[in-house]
Amino acid sequence: MKSVLPPWLEALAEEDIHFIRRFVLASGSLKALAKAYGVSYPTLRARLDRLIAKVEAAEAQTDDDPFRKTLRLLVADGKLSSESAKSLLRAHEACPAPTEDSP
Repeated sequence: MKSVLPPWLEALAEEDIHFIRRFVLASGSLKALAKAYGVSYPTLRARLDRLIAKVEAAEAQTDDDPFRKTLRLLVADGKLSSESAKSLLRAHEACPAPTEDSP
């Protein structure tokens, strides 16, 4: 029997999944998890907020364009600024769509 993962889970990096596992094992205690990671509560809270944004971005049903979805995930993960994402999106939209004759 093949396991089917929800799209939001497939969008997460291995470190995100590991974080979720540790969060569950800590019974959802951010204080305990911050201690386990050796970081401050605000640092851990910021990481959880980024993870929440990443899950929300992965679940967004607003469009099926893989490029837009990738940009949303990169912004949510803190790997790309919103301004850069907007610039990339404008450039992407300005490019003509490939035709069947295109290589």
